[in-house]
Amino acid sequence: MNPVTLYLVRHGAIISVAGNAFIGQIEAPLSEEGIEQAWALRNWLKPVSFSRIISSDLSRSVRTSKIIAGRRTSPVEPVRGLREINLGDWEGFSFEEIRKKFPEAYAARGRDMEHWRPPGGESFADCRQRVIATLQEILVSSQGQVLMVGHAGINRLILCSALEIPVRNLHSIGQDYGCVNIIEFEPGRTRVRLMNYTPVPARCAVYSAMRHDHAQIAPTSEAALCQ
Repeated sequence: MNPVTLYLVRHGAIISVAGNAFIGQIEAPLSEEGIEQAWALRNWLKPVSFSRIISSDLSRSVRTSKIIAGRRTSPVEPVRGLREINLGDWEGFSFEEIRKKFPEAYAARGRDMEHWRPPGGESFADCRQRVIATLQEILVSSQGQVLMVGHAGINRLILCSALEIPVRNLHSIGQDYGCVNIIEFEPGRTRVRLMNYTPVPARCAVYSAMRHDHAQIAPTSEAALCQ
């Protein structure tokens, strides 16, 4: 395996009609805030030369990756194996709705977050097997600096593997919308250099206009645009 520096990103914030809900693999578009977060990532990652740009094939991750990619010549590669955990019949329902409708199942999930599986869905153990296998396929076919845009669940599973943290403790790892993690993979060695860093979106009219117009040239700095 060639050395790979993985820039592991969570997509920007989404529009969710149910508030705190089990989203899983359903399509949920980026919100205005999410688009701003993607542009903040684009600015922060502008100096990085990526050999590959890889994304979950769900639209919220694909759109985030395309905003970050900007004028880079590397195409965005959607990968089904990087989808968020499949929550089956629970997808689209709020936490409170599930707690009220299925109190025993909800409690069982809390007792065994790693192995409990919702009807028609995956456990985190299932998801880990899928995601780590996909990651290994990507690593052996890559080199240099690679951008990967995923989701909170799969990012946590990758970080659990890198840090040798038990899957049952995955929610102790923060993964905010629009965050970036940096992981170095070398033969016989894995090192996490950065975790859950969220670049601050620019807040000014010029930046907003550029974003809405889908400008092809990213701003050189937030300060330069806001002066």
